[in-house]
Amino acid sequence: MSPSVVEIYVSRIGNDRANGTKEEPYDTLERAQRAARSASLKGAAVKVYVQEGTYYLAEPLVFTAEDSGTEEAPVVYEAIGEEVILSGGIRLELDWEIHEGCILKARVPKGMVTDQLFINGERWDMARYPNTSPDVRIFNGFAADCISSERVSRWTNPEGGYLHVMHKHLWGDHHFRIVGKDEHGQLIYEGGWQNNRQKGMHDTYRYVENIFEELDAQREWYWDARENRLYVYPDSNTDMENASVEAVCLSCLVELAGSEYAPVQHVHMRGFTFHHASRTFMDNREPLLRSDWTIYRGGAITIRGSERCLFENCRFIGLGGNAIFVDGYNRGITVRGCHLNEIGASGIAFVGSAEAVRSPLFEYEQRQSMDSLDLTPGPLTAAYPADCLVEDCLITRCGTVEKQSAPVQISMAMDITVRHCTIYDAPRAGINISEGTWGGHVIEHCDVFDTVLETGDHGAFNSWGRDRYWGLTDIDLNTLHDAEEVGQTGERSQLPLLDVVKPIVIRNNRWRCDNGWDIDLDDGSSHYHIYNNLCLSGGIKLREGFYRICENNIMVNNSFHPHVWYKGSQDIFRHNIVFAEYAPIRVPQPWGAECDSNFLHVQGQEEAEAALVLQQQSRRDEHSIQGDALFIDLSAGDYRVREQSDALRVGFVNFDMSCFGVQHPDLLQKARSPKLPTYAEKASDSGRDPKRVRWGKCLVKNVVGLGEVSAAGLHEETGVLLEAMYWGSWQLEAGMQAADVILELNGQGIDCVEDLLAAYEALGRGDSLHLVVFRGQREVNIVAVKP
Repeated sequence: MSPSVVEIYVSRIGNDRANGTKEEPYDTLERAQRAARSASLKGAAVKVYVQEGTYYLAEPLVFTAEDSGTEEAPVVYEAIGEEVILSGGIRLELDWEIHEGCILKARVPKGMVTDQLFINGERWDMARYPNTSPDVRIFNGFAADCISSERVSRWTNPEGGYLHVMHKHLWGDHHFRIVGKDEHGQLIYEGGWQNNRQKGMHDTYRYVENIFEELDAQREWYWDARENRLYVYPDSNTDMENASVEAVCLSCLVELAGSEYAPVQHVHMRGFTFHHASRTFMDNREPLLRSDWTIYRGGAITIRGSERCLFENCRFIGLGGNAIFVDGYNRGITVRGCHLNEIGASGIAFVGSAEAVRSPLFEYEQRQSMDSLDLTPGPLTAAYPADCLVEDCLITRCGTVEKQSAPVQISMAMDITVRHCTIYDAPRAGINISEGTWGGHVIEHCDVFDTVLETGDHGAFNSWGRDRYWGLTDIDLNTLHDAEEVGQTGERSQLPLLDVVKPIVIRNNRWRCDNGWDIDLDDGSSHYHIYNNLCLSGGIKLREGFYRICENNIMVNNSFHPHVWYKGSQDIFRHNIVFAEYAPIRVPQPWGAECDSNFLHVQGQEEAEAALVLQQQSRRDEHSIQGDALFIDLSAGDYRVREQSDALRVGFVNFDMSCFGVQHPDLLQKARSPKLPTYAEKASDSGRDPKRVRWGKCLVKNVVGLGEVSAAGLHEETGVLLEAMYWGSWQLEAGMQAADVILELNGQGIDCVEDLLAAYEALGRGDSLHLVVFRGQREVNIVAVKP
């Protein structure tokens, strides 16, 4: 027998003393929640219909075990009509007066605290130095002198301001609260704990905000908490007397607050827009084991102790911290069909509790011995997310405030699936897995690009594997599979699998990272199966680890990057297509358990032959060959190979190129696709040869053909196209970007790669380099020093 269905209605013009029907709706979600709780306790399926409008929340909407439904009778909150917004802000009615010049000021309610301001629905910037510049990649503007003595001397009272600084090695960022100045006029600030690899502040990439004396640009504002006063510098198009002014006050809008023993179950939310949540960067201080991350355990949606709950077809926009944070014990949480945009920190984070980790360590430099290890595989408790799904989501512009963040973050979790997501515009990785605990994750059919936009040494996908086996003080990890250790090999060989008890699968995705690697498995990452991935720019990097299978991938304009492998890693690299020779760093030969049957694509090579260069590098690759892969349609991004391709001879198998990313029609319409590599496969009608060569750690080629001329915005076939850059190249450090066209070097015109190489080689080490590149249909000057 099906359960009865109870319908409850909420409207902005309702009344909480009404009966909650369609004709007499309630006014608030809190009143509807009480009615829903009563009905669900009686076994009814509950549907709470929330009608259009903005619902300003005075406090988070909290669900406990008492709000639960069942599989047969879930409790569903659904937005109906036009947009339904749940806001963590307040609408301010202000009496503006002129302060000075163009600056206006107004009193605000006593005790109000805010750090974001929306005017007519648009977020304005806190008064900052330097001012916001959308064209500047890092922080939208930075200045090395932002806390110089000269600058600070201009500030009467900087208390309440903030200092934001990149990590010295661009491994994320740091944030500080300014508390004042000392008797010598030096700035006093606190914070900087937001990164688990403390190496200091970057000397150049930094800015300050909420400093009154820096209120000098249109659409900026300053908040004086001491005087409860708001200052704005409006633009000429904004009538402040009639403008909508919203101040953000809450960091959390909805909380599912259960436990392992009394979970919130079967609560669904559909169709809502979650807007206005405050920034939380000063609360981000808990280290995530030995990863580079620290974390704040909260978000606009915070989920704790919940089972089989669903967020579907929702929109998350203009949030200052994490959008969705799945904290500790949770099972079967699903996020489907959602659009996340303009998120201050991470998009969707699944983070377990360190209490579930056996033999945990919490900082990169910490080490332990095998004698001290708990050798029991897997988690110690159930305090972690498992069996969760992120599906068909568009996740863009995350990390607008916090740069050590990710659109999807996974740490101390098991069996998390990320499927059919489109992810782009991220300062660091698009998808990050902080450590091996405890595997079972599947990343499939995703489209991830325009990542690592503000940081470095990272990839569109990034992982670490600094698990309990990593860095043992009394075990040489190079000997785990040595024959002479046969008596202990069985036990020792399983050490890398103590935490990552299930394989992590990365399959059928499209990746592009122009500022790092497309797929980056960093320190210790183990037990991965990586297959059927189309990598459009940065290639695949495997740093030291064990038991990785990397097969049937395509690395466009790049190659395979094995770095500092353990001897006997048991890694397998086979049936892949690479566009260049491998790029190894300190890898003992022969490589891994198997490195063979790969295909080196050489544009225009008619007859396939043995890939001797790969054989020499790996001391394997006996059956690998090189030749033209004969791709079907590069202009459309179809990197399947034709039936006559020799790549099929070495075991490569075509995979679908049409199902990357979101599938929902509304999200498909909003999403963009990655920029496809544009290069000529053969000489143009003019006879100009593409001639692809290495320039240091970069891959360059001649601009050839109408397609490349048009894509670059050039007027003719001239210049050298920078196709791909590796992390650590001087070109990347100097500010060059993939797809730049080099036109001049030290005043000499660069028409082709021969010109570039000749001009470059004629210079000595330490000589100045003055380059003119064509980018965005304009010339850009770059100054560097030859390494």
